[in-house]
Amino acid sequence: MRLYSTITFLGWLSRGALAAMVKEGSTCTVTPESTNEKRAWPHGTPPIKARAEDPSINVLQSREPQFPGGGQRVDDTPSILSAFKECGQDGHIIIEEGDYMVRQIMDVPGLKNVHIDIYGHLEWSGDNIQYWLSNSLPVTYAARSTAWRIGGTNITMLGHGKALFFGNGQIWYDQNRDQSNQNGRPISLTLWYANDVFIDGITWRQSQFWNTFIAHSQNITMTNIDMNSTSASQWGTVNTDGTDTWNSRDVVLKNWTVTCGDDCISVKGNSTNISVSNATCYESGCMVIGSMGNPPSQAEYVDDVVFENVFCRHSSNAAWIKTYPGVGHVRNVTFRNIAFEDVNQPIYVSPCIYSGQNCDNSRIPITDITWQNITGTSRYNIGAGMYCSRSSPCQNFRFEDIDIRSKNGDDIKFLCSNIANQNSMGLQCTGPCPSNFPQQLNGNR
Repeated sequence: MRLYSTITFLGWLSRGALAAMVKEGSTCTVTPESTNEKRAWPHGTPPIKARAEDPSINVLQSREPQFPGGGQRVDDTPSILSAFKECGQDGHIIIEEGDYMVRQIMDVPGLKNVHIDIYGHLEWSGDNIQYWLSNSLPVTYAARSTAWRIGGTNITMLGHGKALFFGNGQIWYDQNRDQSNQNGRPISLTLWYANDVFIDGITWRQSQFWNTFIAHSQNITMTNIDMNSTSASQWGTVNTDGTDTWNSRDVVLKNWTVTCGDDCISVKGNSTNISVSNATCYESGCMVIGSMGNPPSQAEYVDDVVFENVFCRHSSNAAWIKTYPGVGHVRNVTFRNIAFEDVNQPIYVSPCIYSGQNCDNSRIPITDITWQNITGTSRYNIGAGMYCSRSSPCQNFRFEDIDIRSKNGDDIKFLCSNIANQNSMGLQCTGPCPSNFPQQLNGNR
């Protein structure tokens, strides 16, 4: 016998079509209001803000908010949430092909043994900014918040190369006006107290803030991920990281392509056993440990991290470590087989990021760090700027097969201070590094 549970909702519908969730046994299938029709616009064709298209998914990189003007707004959120409620434990959730509008936060904790297939395009609304600023779900770290929070055990989410998460980021970038972080500006997707998770084949475009966040989670694998957040206006994207790990362990990130304007992949405090491989990062901070150590009274640790087979293009940095002058440690990190092109400052180490103050008071020893087979061009004449705290000098730095050249042919410099094994680490330093040496340069030094 077939048992159905159908969720419908009132909204401004195109020719009476209904968004619905249908449950059959332990399988919940979601279809959008626009399954058979393109969404109707109150004033005809939607205005296009940027005409650059992404041919791989045939969607605009930037556009005005959905459903501008008067009238009610379509919202597919209730159907999606209903599927997670009905089939989130020992079940199967299918989000069919089509265009979905997400106008509300989605908080789905307590998932268990669930398989999620996403074939559709999910768009987070951009015409209700104040709603998101007031209601985004907290994720503790630096008072950040998220639009979608997923937690539980044994979760598989497959995008099949068709799933698209579109954040209407241009609206967020323009209203933020380069003002750095903004309370309530939501991360697209957060894994929150999640264990044994496999995510594959999802595309992110124009994320509102960070694309993803992995927090308080263990045994996470994310593969074949494509992200691009690019501003088409005078305002930058500001903090559209590809992903950040925090208070998490046993994380595997493989086959990623990211364009984001900030950290491509960031390993933050209390992250252990993190593996990143086969990643390509454009217009980003590429691979970074940190930031961590803030607040300074709370110890944070990073252990056992490997970045391998990574390419960085036109990025601020390539393989680097940034901490605040706090307490904890960074230990056993390897950057291996790293290639880059036109990077501002390829290797950078700072115990006092952003402020350049109290650098020698940091009690975060940075030890057992390896840079192996590092090749590429620096934008200026600095290949590395490494300053370590006098109170906690760096220990056991190792360099092997380093080939960093200035793209303009200038003699390259490697600046080093307070590295205990500097004379035997395998890199010839050309001079000391100032304590307040900047993360990004604006010319030769």
